[in-house]
Amino acid sequence: MGRVTERRRVVRIRNGVAGVRPDTLVAEEPLEIRLNGKPLAITMRTPGDDFALAVGFLVSEGVLGAASEVRAVTYCEGADEDGVNTYNVVNVQLAAGVPVPDITLERNVYTTSSCGLCGKASLDAVRTATRFPGAAAADPVRVPAELLGKLPDRLRAAQKVFDRTGGLHAAGLFSAQGELLDVREDVGRHNAVDKVVGRALQGGLLPLTGAVLLVSGRASFELAQKAVMAGIPVLAAVSAPSSLAVDLALESGLTLVGFLRGADMNVYAGEERITL
Repeated sequence: MGRVTERRRVVRIRNGVAGVRPDTLVAEEPLEIRLNGKPLAITMRTPGDDFALAVGFLVSEGVLGAASEVRAVTYCEGADEDGVNTYNVVNVQLAAGVPVPDITLERNVYTTSSCGLCGKASLDAVRTATRFPGAAAADPVRVPAELLGKLPDRLRAAQKVFDRTGGLHAAGLFSAQGELLDVREDVGRHNAVDKVVGRALQGGLLPLTGAVLLVSGRASFELAQKAVMAGIPVLAAVSAPSSLAVDLALESGLTLVGFLRGADMNVYAGEERITL
């Protein structure tokens, strides 16, 4: 598996004085995800938790809903010019009898660390049917606003690689009581969420009833969709949501919080779950 960080030379200028020093950067490498041996998607990601990333991506695509539906997840053999295995191709083999939606094999998906899925034919193609219909809307969980405001600091404290690079997004999974259940980092915010969701699937925890998903950046449509696909009732972001993310939250019963900064926040949908 590739390294999470790499060292590079940098010219550092401070108060008009230049000096040369090494700098620690977050690593970014391509990962090809295959389904039953067939190429499905390529994403630019930070190496680590590749198997969780792959199965989490398939949850978002509506392919997987339980760990029992996966027969095996393996690295495909591949080597660079020096003969070193690059570990940049992962194959997910489904268990016998698990259907493969046509949409996952009809398109080539390229994802980037910045925007996530690109090349979707239409908005309708993005609105993949969840394996847990109505889970977000029916979830009775309530979260105190005061507790919610403390979560960004808890997430930040758990970001180990960010402390060394300053260049990673994070996704944290919390209980309604504020317990940090899992945290993953990646150069792409959508990858960080897929890693969290994938680890939950591997642990037999889907749907994630009563959970709060906190992301370190903005809340895009894609992140809202990933939350709905995993049965998560509350999505919070430290930055702004997009208009489509709000629309999806209103349609699906997802509670969507943006600009979460201490005691201040904007609740764009599902405000009945946030108690004062």
